[in-house]
Amino acid sequence: MLGVTPDDAPPLADLMPWSVAPPRLGRWWPLAPDPAVLKDRWAALIAAEGPDREALFEPTRARTLHTAVGQLPGRSAGTGRLVRATGPCPEPVRVLAAPFDEQWLIPDHRLIDAARPELWRVADAHQVFVVESPDSPFPTATSLFPLPRAGRVRPLFRRPGGTEPNLAPGLLDHLGHSADPLDFLAWVLAAVRPDGTVPLTRDPGLWSRGVELGHRVLWLLRRDGERPRLPGGRRPYVRAPLPSLPRSHPDGGTPLLTLRYDREEETLHLDGGRVSPVPPQAWDFEVGGVRVLEQWCAVRTAAAEPGTLAAIRPAAWPQSWTSELLELITVLALLADVLPRRGELAAAGPTAPVTTADLREAGVLPPPARSRRPASILDHAEEGPEGQLALL
Repeated sequence: MLGVTPDDAPPLADLMPWSVAPPRLGRWWPLAPDPAVLKDRWAALIAAEGPDREALFEPTRARTLHTAVGQLPGRSAGTGRLVRATGPCPEPVRVLAAPFDEQWLIPDHRLIDAARPELWRVADAHQVFVVESPDSPFPTATSLFPLPRAGRVRPLFRRPGGTEPNLAPGLLDHLGHSADPLDFLAWVLAAVRPDGTVPLTRDPGLWSRGVELGHRVLWLLRRDGERPRLPGGRRPYVRAPLPSLPRSHPDGGTPLLTLRYDREEETLHLDGGRVSPVPPQAWDFEVGGVRVLEQWCAVRTAAAEPGTLAAIRPAAWPQSWTSELLELITVLALLADVLPRRGELAAAGPTAPVTTADLREAGVLPPPARSRRPASILDHAEEGPEGQLALL
């Protein structure tokens, strides 16, 4: 890409040195596409006693009803052992459960096998998480707390409030284009290769084109500003109401609803419900060889094992899901238009490349060892197990 050979371009792992392994839930019932369902699941857990509560909880080696852990940073869930827990559900938070799939999570450390508190400490309105995925042609960027199944998570900022960029010290000064870390992230999204290397350039014109393209990708991925829209006449609408969604299925395996796409009519059929127009490029958009729209719908319509907390689900298809589905179709269609432009950027030629050797000569690489570790954040107290004050 950008006319330099693979050995010349530095890896993203050196340019954004601090990364964290993906969180690991250990049980899936604290995650759901609907926040009201999570409160119902919590209520069912708290109402159960003894062995029934333990079975509903789904214990693992890392978490049982007797595990004592501290609060997640910035959250107010209890720290007493779950075997004695009472009271209302901690307020669910919006998370990115998979590429292009926003769901809700009960932010309770007692429910999560490996929550990665260092990520929660820097999760705020200023943060952007870069999620590397071995199955995606480029990283995902999100303002939500990420829950990828694989790949590393790289926060753009090492501290709350959008301070101390997670970039190799001196990198932005050496490039000489922009001091804004978001501009650098935009360049990464426009230029990063599947092998994780990021071609760099000194050419201000090429840099500007890449940053403009990357900001477009960043806007579509984050969706935290003006809502994306397709041109008039191409916007998807519900043509026939989406069907009701039963809470469970007697055999615990058959999907609750069936999905079908009519390519000629550009129509998405969900049982008797119809959404159109759905552009073919939105339907065909894949991550890891799986259609994003199919996977999104499957998560919301797959049957769960009867008697488990995961089997507690909405009584009907929520209106919020319809709005999210229409926006997802829009985002995928617009992204499909943007991706070829990333290829055009690659054909721009070897204009003033900045290589790994250049960065090493300038002392930017390798990044110092401390930049690969979390920053010390001591400006707020965190409650430890059983209400104790946590020492960081």
